[in-house]
Amino acid sequence: MSGPFDSLANRRAIIDRRSLADRLREADRAGAAALLKDALAGGRAEIARRLLDEPYAGTESAAATAFLTDQILRLAHDFVTERLHPVGGRGQPERLLLLALGGYGRGEMAPYSDVDLSFVTPGAPSGRTGQVIESLLYLLWDLSLKIGHSVRSLDEAIAATLDDHTARTAMLESRYVWGDERLHEEVQARFQDEVVAGDVRKFVTEKLEEREARHLRMGDSRYVVEPNVKEGKGGLRDLHALFWIGKYAYRVRSAADLVDVGLLSKTELGQFRRAERFLWAVRCHLHTIAGRAEERLTFDYQREIAERMNYSGRHGNAPVERFMKHYFLHARTVGDLTGAFLAQLDERFARRGRRLMFPALRRRPRNLNGFMLDRGRLAVPSDDFLTEDPVRLIEAFQLADAHNLEIHPMALRAIARQARLIDASVRADPRANALFLDVLTSPRRPDTVLRWMNEAGVFGRFVPDFGRVVAQMQFDMYHHYTVDEHTIRAIGLLARIERGDLKDEHKLATGLIKRIASRRVLYVAVLLHDIAKGRRGDHSIVGAEIARSLCPRFGLSAAETEQVAWLVRWHLLLSSTAQKRDISDPKTIHDFIERVKSLERLRLLYLLTVVDIRAVGPGTWNSWKGQLISNLFEAAEEVLRLGHKQRGRQERIAAVQGDAAAGLGWQEARFSAHAARLADSYWLAEPPQVIERNARFVAQTDAAEGNRQAVELVPQPDRGATLVSVYTPDEPGLFYRIAGAISLSGGTIIDARIHTTADGMALDNLLVQDGAAEPFSEPHSLQRLEQAVRAAVAGQEPPLERLQARALPLLRAEAFAIEPAVFVDNKASGRYTVVEVNARDRDALLCELAKAIFDNEATIRSAHIATYGERAVDVFYLTDRDGRKIESGFHLEAIRSSLVRAALEPERRDSELAAE
Repeated sequence: MSGPFDSLANRRAIIDRRSLADRLREADRAGAAALLKDALAGGRAEIARRLLDEPYAGTESAAATAFLTDQILRLAHDFVTERLHPVGGRGQPERLLLLALGGYGRGEMAPYSDVDLSFVTPGAPSGRTGQVIESLLYLLWDLSLKIGHSVRSLDEAIAATLDDHTARTAMLESRYVWGDERLHEEVQARFQDEVVAGDVRKFVTEKLEEREARHLRMGDSRYVVEPNVKEGKGGLRDLHALFWIGKYAYRVRSAADLVDVGLLSKTELGQFRRAERFLWAVRCHLHTIAGRAEERLTFDYQREIAERMNYSGRHGNAPVERFMKHYFLHARTVGDLTGAFLAQLDERFARRGRRLMFPALRRRPRNLNGFMLDRGRLAVPSDDFLTEDPVRLIEAFQLADAHNLEIHPMALRAIARQARLIDASVRADPRANALFLDVLTSPRRPDTVLRWMNEAGVFGRFVPDFGRVVAQMQFDMYHHYTVDEHTIRAIGLLARIERGDLKDEHKLATGLIKRIASRRVLYVAVLLHDIAKGRRGDHSIVGAEIARSLCPRFGLSAAETEQVAWLVRWHLLLSSTAQKRDISDPKTIHDFIERVKSLERLRLLYLLTVVDIRAVGPGTWNSWKGQLISNLFEAAEEVLRLGHKQRGRQERIAAVQGDAAAGLGWQEARFSAHAARLADSYWLAEPPQVIERNARFVAQTDAAEGNRQAVELVPQPDRGATLVSVYTPDEPGLFYRIAGAISLSGGTIIDARIHTTADGMALDNLLVQDGAAEPFSEPHSLQRLEQAVRAAVAGQEPPLERLQARALPLLRAEAFAIEPAVFVDNKASGRYTVVEVNARDRDALLCELAKAIFDNEATIRSAHIATYGERAVDVFYLTDRDGRKIESGFHLEAIRSSLVRAALEPERRDSELAAE
């Protein structure tokens, strides 16, 4: 019988066991450990060299590592039994079996995988056997091997597989490594007779349930941009699960045998092997680069693996983006294979009328235009059914959505095979476009059905521009999914908002969606908003041109087409204005409205913005971001309704002041005196609860005798941050000192509203989060933060050396090369100079930027902090020390160059200074 390493070339170059065995016969314990350690390192180096020479030889590399591990274990076993614990006199050696389990048993290991091993004895181990096992384990640990082991008698080994399906799976892939061969035969015979001969249906169900739980744990998407190569959806474990089930149910010995038993076709076997080889190559490269067992393909490894696998840039896509696109396409292949495989299992092992893991499904007759039902799933009646009318390739998904049906995996397999029939004539067919638009704008579950359509290859064939972003990743820490998955999730979120499922989280959006004139404009805009990602040029501009071409094909009118094109062109306008501009500045609202022009566009843009941000990934939407966007929407809506920005602004200020006065319960004269001290911008910048809290805070401080330096901290879970309010005599450098103190306390400022009263007092409101992007709430952390801010207010400079120690790029951000850029805009505000800084995010960045502004004799009037993964975008509204807009070109250039230098990481800044 052939073994798992028969095809492995030049095995002696990996390890020469005979030569080593001769040397070990003369070695002591320490010498043996040194010899084996050198042999292990040399073998790994040879395997790594081969992988560099053939970077896609993943299965070969995995087999080579398992082979190397076998030889090390055999040599170690023989050294222990012959040199350390030899059998004395005429005694017979006890029977001991070294059994490889799991992936190691399958003959596949990544360079730093655990060595799963079982020591099996016929009965209870003797004292000498226990000594042998103990000495062997210590020797293996000295080699820094991570051994997952068990010591069991034959009866115990079989009993363990009956009680635990994980142990059963491990034993299913077990393999003889060394020791008593007859005992191995007994283990295999009893396992087959007493365990495998049991309920196959139960084992299959357990494996499917385990798979579902694993997917949920890993994010339940194969399109997360930092996937887990081993455990993630579409990863190696999914392929292994197919083999486990085939081996348990049919006793197959290799993936090729799955064809013989009818679980895979020959074409699918080819896909299986290509995906397996690619995924193993990625995993082996990942382990080699990390120097340890690392399964998550994070950004900091992706670029290097792309280089090792010889990817180059094309058509505006970086090498790393092309590599990851291929990764996701292979992950999709794994998903397709799993679907087809499970359909075969349903046919063979599910009880009549049922499906594995699912309850009984009643067959209900429907008019399905020639399609049929199979176990409650939409199926095709014959092989030529789709070729007779290729529009049926679209109709299948529309029927599945309309009747709330799943599509049978065999039908999906047929659809995927015939997707090439979708040509220009099908794309131009009005019936096909109407069916597609029905799916896209469905109030039920458009994301689910569009995802099926995408994975079958139909979506990209029917909308070729969408096909270009299938599996297209965005190499940054902000986007969690590929472009196609992000888009489909956004469409699903829009449908959930329309159904009212998210009314508690998105009350404004739930109300607005009922007031828009055209649903399909909104759904098509969501589909197309990122369709030009990965192309040269601004994806918003290119995407708008694509919209003008596609929308008439979908059946949209000229007016609807222009509306979609506008939304795609400006889909980032609302979020960027809300997060990066001071919306209490009337010029900000004026410029925003000049671009939007109508209430309908404003409503559509708001809804598109909400689902776009939420679909980026977990945690990208928070209450503070939602408040900023809602505030801008409401300010713009008010002006658009009133039609005169100045009247709307004054009415709004008066309304805010009236509400505040009523909430405070102060006498009119007292409140009027307080209001007179604060500029109009204050009343528009702060939410009502902050205005009332500030008023009491200021009044309490002013009433106290002595030092007028006050700090107040209030956790605000609804805003996702802690409000830090400072009231103190204004002076240059105050903000940078506070920013430094907050950074040294482990905090991050996410927004800063800086006000100066008419009598020269600073009233600053800062929203601060802890290292986990949560509000400071624990008493000790609040106390530490308050003490640091009070010291800064009192004039204490932040320690430069401690700030530089913290000024390191955030975790994994080193993978991204971001050149600092500073933009100065003297037209964005009537009163202030607006300066925007783009840089790689890191601790203490804001403090260093504020220090640079202070050093250049400018004053920060408000700061707006936004982060997009690894990229920080900080915007400052500045005046000179006299409160005027900065007009001097010399002064502006000095500020700009200082900010560029401050945005550099300290090491790079020091090296540039040294070069000068």
